[in-house]
Amino acid sequence: MQAENTSHPSTAELVRRFAVIPAANIGDAQERIGVASSLSPTWTGAKLAGPAFTVWTRPGDNLNIHKALDEAKPGDVIVVNGGGDQSRALIGDLIGIRAKSLGLAGFVIDGAVRDADALAECGLPVFARSVTPAGPYKFGPGRLQLPVAIDGVVVSPGDIVVADADGVVVVRREEAEQVLAEAEKIEAGEAAKRVAFASVV
Repeated sequence: MQAENTSHPSTAELVRRFAVIPAANIGDAQERIGVASSLSPTWTGAKLAGPAFTVWTRPGDNLNIHKALDEAKPGDVIVVNGGGDQSRALIGDLIGIRAKSLGLAGFVIDGAVRDADALAECGLPVFARSVTPAGPYKFGPGRLQLPVAIDGVVVSPGDIVVADADGVVVVRREEAEQVLAEAEKIEAGEAAKRVAFASVV
């Protein structure tokens, strides 16, 4: 008798499959929770998907974002609780270029950023609350790899983060397989409806 295959997809496989599903469908798949819709792409066309590397920092201070760059792994999304502060940019193009060179998937920041055009030019996806030319402080304090909140959504290290033009959605790692299956079903259903509606026209 053949043994039942009980293997689970790796994080990399989950990210690959989530990356091609709209954030809206993923939000629908988890009953519209886990959505940080107040955070927007800093440049048109930005999209990302990856496991969260979390940063909790004092508003307006990016010392611990620099520390995160030393520890995050390729493919990670650096998720920053900056307290929603919009008076100081937590990253700009220099951090963006470094993050890109390290193979990071991008940033999701509950706070402000700057150098939006340069971030677009280097191709690093960045989602934030706003843009400002004012630079950050670098004194701390802060923490890495603890559960944080962005736009009222809790993000734990390793949770799957997906973002596109509609905003940011967070999937708990423990629920990722179930949410993925439901999101893929929703996306397939909507694709079929689009074909049907187009044929009527």
